[in-house]
Amino acid sequence: MERERYFNATEFKNIKEIIYNSAKVFSKNIAFIIKHKNGDKVTYENKTYKNLLEDINSFGTKLYDLGYKNKRIAVVGRNRYEWVVAHLSNLLGGIVSIPLDKELQVDELESCLVRSKADVVVFDEKYIENIEEIKRRNNTNLKEYICMSKNENYKDFWTLLKDGKNLLKKGKKEYVNAKIDPYKMAILLFTSGTTSKSKAVMLSQNNIASNVYAMLLVEDFRPTDVNLAFLPFHHIFGSTEMIVMLACGIATAFPDGLRYVAQNLKEYKVSVFVGVPLLVEAIYKKIEQEIEKKGKTKLINKAKKVSNFLLKLGIDVRRKLFREVIDALGGSMRFVISGGAPLDKRVAQGFNELGIKLVQGYGLTETAPVISAENCKKVRYGSIGIPMDNVEVEIVDKDEDGIGELRVKGPNVMLGYYENEEETNKVLKDGWFYTGDLGYFDKDGFLFLTGRRKDMIVLKNGKKVFPEELETLINRLDIVEECIVFGIPDEKDKNDIKLSVKVVYNKDVAKEKYPNMTEEELKKVIWEKIKEINKTFPPYKYIKNMILTDEELIKTTTKKVKRNEEIKRILGK
Repeated sequence: MERERYFNATEFKNIKEIIYNSAKVFSKNIAFIIKHKNGDKVTYENKTYKNLLEDINSFGTKLYDLGYKNKRIAVVGRNRYEWVVAHLSNLLGGIVSIPLDKELQVDELESCLVRSKADVVVFDEKYIENIEEIKRRNNTNLKEYICMSKNENYKDFWTLLKDGKNLLKKGKKEYVNAKIDPYKMAILLFTSGTTSKSKAVMLSQNNIASNVYAMLLVEDFRPTDVNLAFLPFHHIFGSTEMIVMLACGIATAFPDGLRYVAQNLKEYKVSVFVGVPLLVEAIYKKIEQEIEKKGKTKLINKAKKVSNFLLKLGIDVRRKLFREVIDALGGSMRFVISGGAPLDKRVAQGFNELGIKLVQGYGLTETAPVISAENCKKVRYGSIGIPMDNVEVEIVDKDEDGIGELRVKGPNVMLGYYENEEETNKVLKDGWFYTGDLGYFDKDGFLFLTGRRKDMIVLKNGKKVFPEELETLINRLDIVEECIVFGIPDEKDKNDIKLSVKVVYNKDVAKEKYPNMTEEELKKVIWEKIKEINKTFPPYKYIKNMILTDEELIKTTTKKVKRNEEIKRILGK
């Protein structure tokens, strides 16, 4: 498939060039909306692109003044304006930025600070207990602790920013004039480590900048858009998305938390939303439940058929026809990006049929992150789109069905794993990055994922089962909150594997739809539904056993199921 470019974009070599360009082109646009709460009183502060660059340069100038040029600075906290400025101040001054997961337990956090050789940590006051414990232990290389808000025991972000502003007025220009090497390590990012100890990925500014450019060529971002920064910035998907928004002159608001997403979408009139499937599917489920509650399911389904027919004739009435549904999402929602894991294709289709463009993307921390994505012209439900303009993707070691491992080459591929040559050499070979993901191209060049190489279940007859394929269908059941498919030795033939599933049921749906049922009765209901799903597959993929619980599966902080740990727990190992 020939790769097309749908939008004009300027290619920049580093993040400093991106931010300076936006401060010039979108000078008066709002970059960030900051909400201030004082008791019941709520006020909003708008930071323009001009303000943002001034704040970055002020804070960065003070970092240089404190002696942190060419050092390493970790950032720990919720998505907030101070986080953005701290991270970008690092990057625009050539300081290595180390975004760390705020949800890490104190031992893991300390380990990351030690392994990354961080000199300074800029932290959110909400996590001060962990920071105090780390400071007390004194095992790290940290020379300075900077709090994101006023604190009498620590240097604080806003005071340092003010000091930096005064230094700039006095003519201190060393930070502002800092030259950036786009190809050296600029960001040290820890992977979420679903299988083993997290690895520290070394990324350059060019890794990120090249990926931002590739996205701007094909995705429909507009300077009039408002984005809700829900993805955590310490995650590569979240931090690159933040740079994409800044490259386009988009305004970004910060969410108040998972429970308030619907409220925030209305509050800020959000038009662009980037999320992981768990959240995107939850939003869609809410839409469906509202439609069902109002008794409009049949009406909406009829309207979709009419709308789809008109669409074939080039007439698009979706946003008028489904205005009520769109209003429930704030009224402005027009573009949703899902990434991080496969999305249920029914949900992708559902959003698009309502007139909200939804595209899926695929990538990894090691690829900064986007490898492929659907776009404004090329959508195929269930696929992860086509490779980005500057990324090569090949399928190697194919089986008889054409399924093999994805390997990737491009300017977005990491420099390697920090101080871990052994692991680096396992995945980087002759300029190619081996993803560990299995998939195939269809005849039109769309890329499909089938699962992780390490998660694949191989049966005695050599047949392969990808648990994700079965999990997607089981997760569609409204009574199911989440599930994990795994293999256990068959009692009749120890050399063979019996497919099993652990289902976490949704307590709210159980209460509403199956009141007064015992867990055992509920299990029978769900098992009958799974037997129906079995019928849609060849017999070797049948699930033969089920465990039911209301206890959440073991996950990483980015909400990916830790398969190995969960299976060990199930098998009592």
